[in-house]
Amino acid sequence: MDDTERAARGMTVRREVLGDAHVDRAVAGTTPFTADFQSFLTRYAWGEIWSRPGLSRAERSMITLTALTVLRQDEELAMHLRAALRNGLTPEQIAEVLLHTAVYAGVPAANRAFAIAARVLAEVGQAG
Repeated sequence: MDDTERAARGMTVRREVLGDAHVDRAVAGTTPFTADFQSFLTRYAWGEIWSRPGLSRAERSMITLTALTVLRQDEELAMHLRAALRNGLTPEQIAEVLLHTAVYAGVPAANRAFAIAARVLAEVGQAG
């Protein structure tokens, strides 16, 4: 597969996981300075990794939520919480991922992630 095909597949997956509105904002905000990075994200994160058959999108979302919680990447976590819902995770499953992460990554990181998740779930009308 060449880069053009990888980019096309990546953009399709990126839109399916993150939603058109988010991707449209990212594309519209692309500058000459960020263009190579946006291309890299589309081709490799979305066209290679998220497109692989070995894990479901829901499983990939669980891993991503865990990694972003551990790294305390709040903005990316909020974005991927929305993606996790789009990928079929329920609020209860998200809570289980964050609870499990607390044991291995620490309570403060999970506490922050729960606060972000509660805000995102309220924003999308799925607050528990």
